Amino acid sequence: MHPFRAYISEYTSLADQDWKLIADCLESCSYPKGTTLLLEGKICRKLYFLEQGLLRYCVNRDGKDVTKYFTEPPYCFTSQRSFSQMLPAQESIVALEDSYVWEMSREDAFRLLEVSPSWNTFVRQLIQEVQHYTELILDDLQNYTAEERYIRMMQERDSLLGKVPLKHLASYLGIAPQSLSRIRKRFYEQGRNLT
Repeated sequence: MHPFRAYISEYTSLADQDWKLIADCLESCSYPKGTTLLLEGKICRKLYFLEQGLLRYCVNRDGKDVTKYFTEPPYCFTSQRSFSQMLPAQESIVALEDSYVWEMSREDAFRLLEVSPSWNTFVRQLIQEVQHYTELILDDLQNYTAEERYIRMMQERDSLLGKVPLKHLASYLGIAPQSLSRIRKRFYEQGRNLT
């Protein structure tokens, strides 16, 4: 089964005719590590499905490169506000590893909403899920210290810890790399090296 079909099927039932409509709109692309898929300030005109690799969403704040979050496969991604409203993206999307994605144009994504009930259900549920994750990230930032957020990351997304450079992890947690090094060292010294 195509990996994107399997992914959609986790959200809704997908008839063969609906899958054919969707599959006809997909294009496969490979992006080497370090490639910028979307540049902050540009309009995002694609919906993507990450089959393999790792992506980082980042912004430039007063000349500093700040990590907003990471996307791991399998998952759909885009710059939601830019894609839906045709506004300049407020973030860049960069491949942290060689990445293999499936792309769909904005025009096709919106046309499918009109002709495929399964696609419509999938998109609606995906938007709700993304909003839920966004709320969790905001909640973490408001209610937990950097050390507590690091512990939660070790518990919930430990796969990131061996893949993401320290500077990007620190930026995501909202602390300096030196502070993250101290937190990690403290865990190591206490025999709690969870990385």
